[in-house]
Formats: sequence, C-alpha cells, structure tokens
Amino acid sequence: MSGQDHVFIFDTTLRDGEQSPGASMTLEEKLQVAEILDEMGVDIIEAGFPIASNGDFEAVSEIAKRSKRSVITGLARAIHADIDRAGDAVRHAERGRIHTFVSTSPIHLEHQMKKTEAQVLDIITDTVTRARNLIDDVEWSAMDATRTPIEYLCRCVDAAIRAGATTINLPDTVGYATPDEYKAMFEQIRENVPDADKAIFSVHCHNDLGLAVANSLSGVAGGARQIECTINGLGERAGNAALEEIVMALRTRSDVLPYDCRVDPKFLTRASKLVSAVSGFPVQYNKAIVGKNAFAHESGIHQDGMLKNAETYEIMRPEDVGVRATSLVMGKHSGRHAFRQKLEELGYEIGDNAFEEAFRRFKELADRKKHVYDEDIEALVENEIATQGEQIKVIALTVIAGTGGPQKAILTMDVDGKHETRECSGDGPVDATFNAIKAIVPHEAKLSLYQVHAVTEGTDAQGEVSVRLEANGRISTGKGADTDTLVASARAYVSALNKLIARQNRPDHQELKAV
Repeated sequence: MSGQDHVFIFDTTLRDGEQSPGASMTLEEKLQVAEILDEMGVDIIEAGFPIASNGDFEAVSEIAKRSKRSVITGLARAIHADIDRAGDAVRHAERGRIHTFVSTSPIHLEHQMKKTEAQVLDIITDTVTRARNLIDDVEWSAMDATRTPIEYLCRCVDAAIRAGATTINLPDTVGYATPDEYKAMFEQIRENVPDADKAIFSVHCHNDLGLAVANSLSGVAGGARQIECTINGLGERAGNAALEEIVMALRTRSDVLPYDCRVDPKFLTRASKLVSAVSGFPVQYNKAIVGKNAFAHESGIHQDGMLKNAETYEIMRPEDVGVRATSLVMGKHSGRHAFRQKLEELGYEIGDNAFEEAFRRFKELADRKKHVYDEDIEALVENEIATQGEQIKVIALTVIAGTGGPQKAILTMDVDGKHETRECSGDGPVDATFNAIKAIVPHEAKLSLYQVHAVTEGTDAQGEVSVRLEANGRISTGKGADTDTLVASARAYVSALNKLIARQNRPDHQELKAV
C-alpha cells in the first residue's frame, strides 16, 4: 500500500475507555495494557487525561517513558493549565502528542460552554498555539462535530490548522451520525478548508446507535486517515468503535477498504482478555472477533460445512486473531456429522446402531442443557456402550418428593420387550425409585454402594451415579448419567442389575428371586 493509504490506529482504551463507570484501572494495570498496545503495533496510545488526577498524570508519564514504538498522547481541555500538564506528562516519550478539544455544536455552546461562535474560534487559536509551542505533534478535536453546522465547523478546522494542529479529529461524540452523513462531512471539510492537506483527519465514533465501526470506516472513505477506537469497544455510555473490529474489517475486506494498518491481529484476543480482566467488563459471547462464540459453530448445517471447508462459514481464520482453533460447540442444533467427528476426537468408535442411539440421547441432553461439554458426551457414550444388549431398560420415571412425604416413584421399564409400570414409596426419592425397580424385577441383591458426582460444572450439569450390587458373593457395578440425578440413579441401578443377570447366564429375570 502507498503511504497515503495507511490508516493510523489511535487507541483510547486508557482514556475514553477508562471513563466507563466502574472501569477505572490501577497504574500497574494501565502499564500492562499500554505494553500490549505498543507491542501489537498501535500507532498512537492516548494514555490518559493528565490534569484529571495525579494518578492519571503518573500513568501517562510512566507510559511515555516505557513506550518503544507508539506515539503517546495526553488529553487536555482548551485550558492553558490542562495543556501544560499534558505537555509535561508526555515530555519523556520518544514521540509525544498533546490532544486538545473544545465543543463546537450549538447545543454545547449554549448550554455547556456558554460561549459564542466567535469566542470559541479565539479559544481554538489560543490553545492550539500554546500546545504547538510545547510540542510538534498536536491534535485538535471538535467535540460534537456531527451536530455542528458545516460552515462553522469549516471555520473551526481552518483556525486549528492555521494555529499548528497536525491532526484534526471530528468526533461523533454522541453516536448520532449515520455512515453517509459522516463520510459527507469529511468530504465537505476537506474540500472547503484551504489548508486541509496540511493535517491528518481523524474519526472518533461512539456507539449509541450501534454504528461506531460503520461510521469510522465511512469517515475513512471520506478522507480521514486516523481511527480512534478502544479494545472491546470500551467507553462511555454504549462505548466506542472496537479496535479489533476496525483492524479485521480493514484486513478482511481490503477489496473495498483499500487501506492498511500496522496492528498485528494475532494480539487481538490477548489484548481483549487483558482489558476485560483489568476493567471488570466482560466481553459478550457474541461479540465480533473476540467474543467466546466468534469462531464457534453449533448449527448442524454450519458444522457440516465447516468440517468440509472452513471458508463455508468463516471469513477469518481464528489463528489470525490469536484464537487457537475453531470450536464446534455441541448443542441441540448439531448434526450427525459433527457428533461423529466429536466422538472420533474423543477416541470412540461405535457401530451404527449404538451411534444412532447415542445421537438420540445426545439430542435429548442438548435440549435440557445450555452447553454440552466433552465430559457430558463421554458419560453419555460410556453409558450407551455399557447398556448395549441389556434385558432391562428404564423408560420413564416420575418422582414425588418434598418435606411433606411420603416420597413416591412411578417407574416404567422395558423388561424383555414388555413395558411394566409400578408405583412405590420409600424413605426419600432414591429409595422410592429403587423400590419401584425391585417391584418390577424382584430380587434379593443388596445395595453396597451409591455415589453421585457432577460430570461438569453448573446447575444443569449431568449427575453421574455409581451403584454396586452384591448377590451370593457376586458383585456388579453400574453407572448412569443424566441431568436428573434420580433418572441417573435408576439407570445406574438397572445397569448393575443387568450385569448380575448376564453373569448368572439366566435370561429369565424372575430367577433372581432365588439370589
């Protein structure tokens, strides 16, 4: 790409991002974030607002000392004390910048600034000049530019450039603009300001209408060559344009966005996790690029396509943004192809009949659980393998339990191809369930072990039950797994009972009466 097609990435996570209520960071945390931003190739790091507090001043100053590649800038209102403080904070940087701003929209001038248009023009000239006397690199921003009349905005930009501003930022401060409007604003400013070619134009978009990234890219199409953004879109109200989305949009759609930036995308996931951790703001699961589900596929159709060719449903490679690999999330939308692939990954090779039964039970499980983990599938398949050829199977179970008692179990089982149902009470729901099994299949075997543990975490985790039965010196164990622990208990008991039947080599379960 030619030099003029380079887009500078200006990260303001440590300044605008930290202004999010509850997102304040310690000095050490800011240094960590600044280090990864510098390492990943961010062109400009807005390290803070030095006049805001001694802590902010110290953070900007320390980051300025440590930066290896990035320009370090401090924010300043259009006030001499702010500008001087910002200049002092960045003076140790190999490349420093002062970023000063003032409101330009009628609503801000009337209700916040209490100034006339003429007075604001004088303020721009005075404060930009002061900043330029301290440092060569000065950025000026027109706060609420998108709600400022274009003719007056042109006059403000002209004044800032004449006073020495090297970067002109026209922010969509309240997230009000649409992409076409934002692009047109830059085109008009660059066409009507005589010395527009002497400065780099910048975009800074808030996400109040969900248009921050779209507006930022439209501003670049209109002639801007700097994008101000934050990791994870962190920022006031609905946040800012997300750096990771900007970088990957430029990279992925270079056919229609013929601009380059020097940010290494392999750092994006790592940076996202760091900022989330230090700010305390979790990343939504379906967040573009860095969300947990950004490279996860659950739909059976999608999974089938991914297994055949990843490009069928992924426009980016997960490794390009620092993600190890695509995740085929097993859930209710997963198809047979993906399920068989998962079984192979887990080391299972089962016949067609066993596979179909395992797949059926997987679907039933997925309808009851939000997330089906590998451990869930392992428990399911192990249970399916263990129950192949059993004479007795649990068909349905209803349990009535509570403090009032008595506890009852209504159980239906398949016994040699015939369904039998019994209702029994007991000392608790598990005892009632086991009594119902004994009523359907009378036997004298004793329960010597009953254990329950959760297969995975969460309240919807499968319970895995282990049961040991003893009869005439013979011992058999059975396991059962289900999100309903009582169902798992019934399956485990029946599994152990089936093994006792098989070991005695007596097909008629009634013969267990003598045991």
